[in-house]
Formats: sequence, C-alpha cells, structure tokens
Amino acid sequence: MTDRPGQRDLTSGPIGATLIAFALPTLGSNILQSLNGSVNAIWVGRFLGESALAATSNANIIMFLMFGAVFGFGMAATILVGQAFGRHDTDAARRAFGSAVGLVAGAAIVIGALGWLLAPQILRALATPGDAFGLALTYLRIIFLGLPPSMLMVLMFMGLRGAGDSITPFWFMGLSVAIDAGLNPVLILGLGPAPEMGIAGSATATLIANYVTCGALIAYIYLRHLPLRLAGAELRYLIPDPALVRIIVAKGLPIGAQMLVISTAGLTMIGLVNREGVETTAAYGAVQQLWAYIQMPALAIGAAVSAMAAQNIGGGHWDRVARITRAGIIVNCVLTGAMVVLLTLFERQVIGLFLGGESAALPIAARIQLLASWGFILFGMTMVLFGVVRANGAVWGPLAILFIAMYPVRIGFATGLQAAIGPDALWYSFPLGSATSLLLAALYYRYGSWRRGHLDVPPAPHEFEEQAQAHAEPAGTLKPAG
Repeated sequence: MTDRPGQRDLTSGPIGATLIAFALPTLGSNILQSLNGSVNAIWVGRFLGESALAATSNANIIMFLMFGAVFGFGMAATILVGQAFGRHDTDAARRAFGSAVGLVAGAAIVIGALGWLLAPQILRALATPGDAFGLALTYLRIIFLGLPPSMLMVLMFMGLRGAGDSITPFWFMGLSVAIDAGLNPVLILGLGPAPEMGIAGSATATLIANYVTCGALIAYIYLRHLPLRLAGAELRYLIPDPALVRIIVAKGLPIGAQMLVISTAGLTMIGLVNREGVETTAAYGAVQQLWAYIQMPALAIGAAVSAMAAQNIGGGHWDRVARITRAGIIVNCVLTGAMVVLLTLFERQVIGLFLGGESAALPIAARIQLLASWGFILFGMTMVLFGVVRANGAVWGPLAILFIAMYPVRIGFATGLQAAIGPDALWYSFPLGSATSLLLAALYYRYGSWRRGHLDVPPAPHEFEEQAQAHAEPAGTLKPAG
C-alpha cells in the first residue's frame, strides 16, 4: 500500500523506526498540551490571583471527566479505523469515523448546553469555595460553550492517528496552543483594542482557539484530501449508524471508565496525603508536576503501539503484532527510564522551581521522587500491553486490571500501612500498584482470550441491499409481461 498524504502504512517496514517516528509527534502534542495548561495557569495566577486560579482548577476537573468519555469513544473509533486501513478498506474506515463524529458532535452540543445551564449546581456539588464561586461560574460557562469543537478536535486527532498520521495532529495542537496562550494575557488584561475581560478572557481565549483550530483542521483535511474526509454521498456517514454506535459505545465506555478509575484513585490519594500536613501536600503537588512529564513518553508510545497493532491485526499480520509489542516495551524503557534518571540526578534543581530552594517541603519531595518515580517505567510497559490488546477490541480486561491495581493494591496498601510507617506507605504504593498492573497485564497478554476477538465495521444498510439483490434468484427479479 502506498502512503497517501496524512496516512502512513503501519503494516510494513521496520517496526522500531516506524514506532519512534509515529510516537514522537504524539509525545510532542502531549507536551504542548501540558505546557499550554501551565502557561495559562501562570497568566491567571499572576494577573488575577489565587481565587481565579482555584476557579480554573475546579472547572478543569469537570472538563477532565468530560473528556474521559470522548477519549473512550475516540479510542474505539481509532481501533475501527486502524483495522479498516489494515484491511485496505477505506470506506469502512470513513463509515466508522463518520459515525463517531456524528455521535460525539451531537452529544457535545447537548452536554455543552446542559453544562451552561447547570454550571451553578455542578460547582456547588464540588464544594467550590465561596470566594472562587463567581469566577468559576463565569469561566466554566464559557468553557462549556467551547466544548463541541474541542471534543470534535480530539476525536479527529485520534482518527487521524488511526489512519497512520500523527504529524497533522501535532501541527494543529501547536496552532491551538499558540492561539490560546497568546490570547490569554491580551483578553485578561485588555491589551491593545481588546476589552479587559479578567477570568472570562482566559476562557474566551480557549474558546477562540478551539473554534479556529477545529475549523482549520476540517479545512485542511478537505484541501489535502486526507483519507478520512467525507465527500458527496459519504456525508450520510455522519448520521450515526446504530450498529457502529453500539460497537463504539460498548468499547468506548470501558476505556473512558479507565480514566474515571485513575482520577478517583488520584482524588483518594490526595485525601491521604493531606493528612500528613501542608508541607507534604506541597511536596506531593510539586512532584505531580514532574510526573505529568515523566508519564508522557509512556502515553505516547502506548497510543502509537495501539494504532500500529490495530492496522496489523486488521491486515492479519500477527507476527508483526508480537514484534510491535516488544519494540514498544524496549522504547518505553529507554525513554521513560531516561526521564526518571535525569529527574533523579537533578531533582533538587527541578523541584526547586516549584518549591524554592529553601522550602521545608523540598526534602519531602526528593524522597517521594526517589521512592515512587521509577514505577513509571513499569507503568509504561503496562500501557504498551494495554495498547496492543485494546487494538483488537479487548477493553474489559485492562479496566479490571487497572481497578485492582489502583484500589485493593495501591489505595489498600497506602491506607493499611500509613499509620505504621507514615507517609512512606503512600509513596511505596505507587510502584507497588504499577508492578501489580504490569504483572496482570503480562498474564492477560500471554494467556488471555483477546486474540480471539473480532472487531469489524459492519456493512452499511445499502450494502445489505446490494448483497441481497446480488444473491437473489433470477426468477425473483422477473416482472410479468403485460
């Protein structure tokens, strides 16, 4: 198969080099997204104060939960798209992508409208502090207005990666970040002809970035004739096909639930950390900033492995699937391991950026880093195995494994031993949970039934009619002659 613009054939060529070339733009997109959040937080915190920063934090928690569902549906669509391209069935890939776009766009409009109306009740349910409530309400309502293009953009990024294109999402993520980060100070402070909007300016900058980037991406897909564009009669694919929706929802909900498990376990851990006092909480917050970057290679490699495995499973190249798994584990160990080593060598300098060189929380943060950060190497290996088995539609196994590792193991260990050995119980629980998830994921990969799964895009209704006519008895098509 010859590569087309915006499409890379992942079923041929050297596996290691292809994996790295495919994963690096995804890693770049993740880094840009995180930097955007950090820069915007700096603008809000410096210009508007702590209450405004707390307001954006409350809104971001809600958005994280919203995007968990989109991530699940997007991953399900990516699997269908990838397997269809592996079979060289572009029409099936477009039908899967179209149904996903129709489903997510419709749901995003409804959620955005309901979110705007119910924003006060949502913030009260989160116990948003009184001095931050008004600011959070303003910010959240504008963010909900920008939800449809934002969700659609995430879905298009994932669909393009399923088609073998990780470069286009990287460039358009860069465009979104440039617009958002650039407009934040302009609209917050009212620079030049812009009105001074305060916290509403920060949210409006995000809204503008979402709409402009989403529109530009759609235009680019059509101008470049990328494989997932829908034209002419194919536009009917945007009307969700019930058979495809059932597959996307059945596979997407468990994937989205994985993010819910991670986020709720994280909130539970914060509660345990808070018991140790403000210095420990500050140290943990600083280390979490580092962990956000340490885990990025693992997430990027996991996404790349999933796209590669889906295309090769669709094409029946199971020998390459095993080699992709091995290559993913090796690349993860090298990249994530390098991140951990570098941050361990320069931990005081890096952590000092967040805490200051004389902070009493600094030695606590250094100990957290020493005891827990190496577990992200194991986490990355798990992400590779999860990416491979998900590529054939196996989603319940990873969800069950993640739940066991997060709750009975990590949270259970931390709560059970916190009184006996102090805060070290919290930090040891991270690598223990990662080791458990890796062991269970390896057993599932080796002995589970995920290879026997079958995930195809069902024929379109008009194809059923054509097949029925093609297989009909000749006599059945005769008409009486006068």
